[in-house]
Formats: sequence, C-alpha cells, structure tokens
Amino acid sequence: MLRDHPIAENDALDPVSFVLNILWLVAGGAIAALGWFVAALIMAVTIIGIPFARAAFDNGVYTLWPFGVRAVDRDRFYGEDIGTGPLGFLGNIVWFIFAGWWLALGHFFAALALGITIIGLPFAWAHFKLAGFALWPIGRAVVRSDIRRRYYY
Repeated sequence: MLRDHPIAENDALDPVSFVLNILWLVAGGAIAALGWFVAALIMAVTIIGIPFARAAFDNGVYTLWPFGVRAVDRDRFYGEDIGTGPLGFLGNIVWFIFAGWWLALGHFFAALALGITIIGLPFAWAHFKLAGFALWPIGRAVVRSDIRRRYYY
C-alpha cells in the first residue's frame, strides 16, 4: 500500500538540485521544455496523437526540472491504468519507432558534448536521464529522487 502521492508534499528540493535546475533553465532547459509542451499541445489537438500527448507533456516536465527528480513506473503511485498495461507497452513501441530513438540519440550526443568539460558534467548526467525517459516514456511518472526510501514498502 502506498501513502499519499509524494508530489503533494511541501518539502523543498535540496539546495544543490535547486541551483542546478535554475542553471539548467537559463542554459536552455526552459526552451527545450517549451518545445515539449508545444509538441504535447499539437498531439492533443490531433486525434491520432492524443495517446502520446501525455508522454510529451511528461517529457516537458522532466526537461524543465531534471535535477532532484527521477522517472519511475506510474502504476506504483496511481495504480494500473491504460498507459501502464499492454496498451502502454504498444504505445511505447510506436513512440520508440517514430520519436524515442532519435530524441534519445539527441540527448546522448548533448551529454557527450557537455561531459567533455567538468562544469558540464551535471548537465550531461541530466541529458542521460532525459535520454532514457525519451526512449520509453509511456507508463512512467516523474517523482522526487528521495521518494523510494520513504514511499515504497
């Protein structure tokens, strides 16, 4: 049994994650997240893109604030729904074929470029996390990094 959803808590992020998120936003994270939100809006307007709009929105949220959070299976917090079962798996296959692999590849190359410098290492790590999420996002949720030890039984 899980407790109340962890995002509803009023706990603040640790100071390092907060500063890294602010630097991420200034260094281009806000524009990248805006791109995801526009993509989610466009997908929601089309009939065929509706199942993928949630994944694009979640990618936008993760891209907007990647430090101090991580991706987990959504059914652990919300229970099973259409995106966590067989249809979610099928949706991830379609996502992977049409968008996931090249979005993940873009994050991977950005991570390699940022990883060359010491100051870019935290941002390279964020791009690696985003690459994994962009590859297979349906049926996953973004939660704070410290949730595991407090909410999983």
